[in-house]
Amino acid sequence: MQNKLVPRKQVLALAIASLLASGAFAQTAPSADNSATVVVTGTRVANRTALDTAAPVDVISAESLKNAGTTEINQALSVALPSLNFPRPGLTDGTDTVRPATLRGLAPDQTLVLVNSKRRHSSALVNVNGTIGRGSASVDMNTIPTAIVRNIEVLRDGASAQYGSDAIAGVVNVRLRTDRDGGAATVTYGARVTDYDVRADAPPAGANWGAAPASRKLTDGQTATVSMWKGLPWGESGFVTIAAEYKDQQHTERSGYDMRAAYSKVNGAFDPREATFNRFDTWYGEPQMKQATLFANAANPLGGGVTLYGWASYQDRDAKSAANIRRAVQDQNIASIYPDGFIPFIVPNVQDFAATGGVTTPIGGWDVDASVGYGKNKMHFDLENTLNRSLGASSRTAFDAGGFSYDQVVINLSAVRSVPMDSLASPVNVALGAEVRREGYQLVAGEPDSYRNGGVLSAAGAQLPGAQGFPGYRPSDEGSSHRTASGVFADFEANLTKQLLASFAVRGEHYSDYGNSLAGKLGGRFDINPMFALRGSVQNGFRAPSPQQQNFSATSTNFINGIPFDITTFRPTDPVAAVLGAKPLHAEKSLNLSLGGVMRFGKSSLTVDAYRIKIRDRIVLSENLIESTLPGINAFLKARGFPGSGGGRFFINGVDTTTDGVDVVFNVPFNADTAGKFDLTLAANVNSTEVTKLPSVAELSAFNPAPVLFGRVNTLTFEKGTPKNKLSANLNWKLGAWGGTARATRYGESLSPGTTAALDFWLSAKTLVDLEARYAFTPKTSLAIGADNVFDVYPDALPPNLNTTGAAMFSNYSPFGRSGRFVYARLNYNF
Repeated sequence: MQNKLVPRKQVLALAIASLLASGAFAQTAPSADNSATVVVTGTRVANRTALDTAAPVDVISAESLKNAGTTEINQALSVALPSLNFPRPGLTDGTDTVRPATLRGLAPDQTLVLVNSKRRHSSALVNVNGTIGRGSASVDMNTIPTAIVRNIEVLRDGASAQYGSDAIAGVVNVRLRTDRDGGAATVTYGARVTDYDVRADAPPAGANWGAAPASRKLTDGQTATVSMWKGLPWGESGFVTIAAEYKDQQHTERSGYDMRAAYSKVNGAFDPREATFNRFDTWYGEPQMKQATLFANAANPLGGGVTLYGWASYQDRDAKSAANIRRAVQDQNIASIYPDGFIPFIVPNVQDFAATGGVTTPIGGWDVDASVGYGKNKMHFDLENTLNRSLGASSRTAFDAGGFSYDQVVINLSAVRSVPMDSLASPVNVALGAEVRREGYQLVAGEPDSYRNGGVLSAAGAQLPGAQGFPGYRPSDEGSSHRTASGVFADFEANLTKQLLASFAVRGEHYSDYGNSLAGKLGGRFDINPMFALRGSVQNGFRAPSPQQQNFSATSTNFINGIPFDITTFRPTDPVAAVLGAKPLHAEKSLNLSLGGVMRFGKSSLTVDAYRIKIRDRIVLSENLIESTLPGINAFLKARGFPGSGGGRFFINGVDTTTDGVDVVFNVPFNADTAGKFDLTLAANVNSTEVTKLPSVAELSAFNPAPVLFGRVNTLTFEKGTPKNKLSANLNWKLGAWGGTARATRYGESLSPGTTAALDFWLSAKTLVDLEARYAFTPKTSLAIGADNVFDVYPDALPPNLNTTGAAMFSNYSPFGRSGRFVYARLNYNF
């Protein structure tokens, strides 16, 4: 069983990683020069290479993305970058469909995402569930197909002064293909082929069903992906590169064994149907998904140094995930509709559109770039296989629950020139620019039956209004708002001496909804000799509150002693929220310090970068301030003119954190002659976050004890919810028509926090190994066969006392999900 095999799997996985590393150090003839990779992120100097920058920049090639065994960019980045994690939560409503990634253990919305160095719009979804990234609205990277990607540059350093809001943890810049000929078509098919141990309580006394099976063997999550890209000429030297992708993914199910009675007893005995009831009764895993994506990138030089450029994308995604089962015996069920109970299905549709166009031209010695970009993300929820209990037996089983959208218009103007300075060792690279951004957010209500109270009492006499699993948004939640942000920046970079590089950037922005932000950055690099350099930076940064955080609202009704009370996620400006202490949101502020070194050994390289990130007034979603957690809140609100409100939660500034860490990346390309060419990358991240301040409000000072606005679970999620460390070894090999990739990733321990220390559960360190073999039948046709998580490693299973329903046997805090081994084949044809 898994509990016995896991240690052996980890020993074998670590042994493979060690062998890969030792094999690399034995070689002396590297074949690739990584120092020659030119980057555009974190610097506005032309032809600056990845190892010559004043801040750490990782470059992930299209080939590396393709060899990751997945078409999800976030998943591919999580195995390529030790400081980036991509947990895969389940039973979390819309977050099952739009999953956030974290860089350096910070919030998903504290990393800025660019496409071709232009700001990408975020998802409309704000994560309000109890997972990593709670309270954030991040960019959905999976709206970008890997077929259109030339490479991805990841700046592991704060960059608010260079790029504006959100760049506290770093910047991810997706650079698109620029081909005017050639192309490729790829077909990938894979499935989860897995075996995991089952942990469950013993059946109740007198039960007519047996104990849980010791383990389960499953094949599910079948995924087919068809993608292509094609380069086309535009004029004499321009290009149009198009890409298309279609993905069809079946769901995975990793529930525990549900030992609860599913039916009411018959004459004091268990119902005979209990013996045949499927007790793996919850969809807990990867969602079912179908998505189609189109992307195009184009540019055309018009002569005289003038170039037109632009790109556009569209994606339509239909997903299906689930809420917890409603058993036949439960009060939420209606036996005449679902005699065996039901699993409510949440069926979001996501539509994403973006288009950017611009022109570059020389004007008076300046290289000028002007562009306009638009992006919109829309998420709408349908509900299936559910009911509104308060409507009784006449309830329908499917509803329109409403949804929301976010849109963004960005106008950019920048100019760069090189200014000779006789007193310096190089010209000063000067960049000046301005940006105007308009953002909008809209929430629309669902149909009335998705949220209303029909007045029919349940069998136990309770009033249970709204669709089970996901009550629809109400007209009171609806809203539409816009804001504008305008900013200017200046960026200077030069070699003060032959050995000393210095850079300085400053940016000021004004937001129509909260005011001003100012950020500055000072960076430097000192090349002691051609083999060794020191680099570092000091800067302050900011992240503006997102329109999603400012305007999201959702309401449900609870009945207390027969009296209805609305429990709401309030907008911070809502009058009820103001009575509870909410204030209009303002920007988070950060202070970033970094210091590192770059070492070169021939064509090999080693970088070590330490960082400290202090953030003030982080925007968080408060705890629920309701009668069950704050007795007397209903009377408190009634006395202040809100008799129907039962309280709720809201977004609030006020959490301070300090994050310390170290990134290490060692790259060794080498040629083993007849054994082939190898490229090995060893990487590590050690990261720690401490919460140094919690929010409080004077408005609730009458309560004793004072209410907790940001509780133990959320505090520990910040501090210990992501791995303490992460190590990886990635080896690529090529010999003639053959090729292969071997990768080992070790995730350090992390905490699944509980409301008390007794309910804390530590997830032990796990090592996952991915293997892929490739063979080129012809110069145009190749086949790859591989397996991600080849040893079928799972996170530690929660003990029964932390999994009382049997549904969620594995914690959502697992940094690599809980779906087991994925076996796949990929056929590629080059045009």
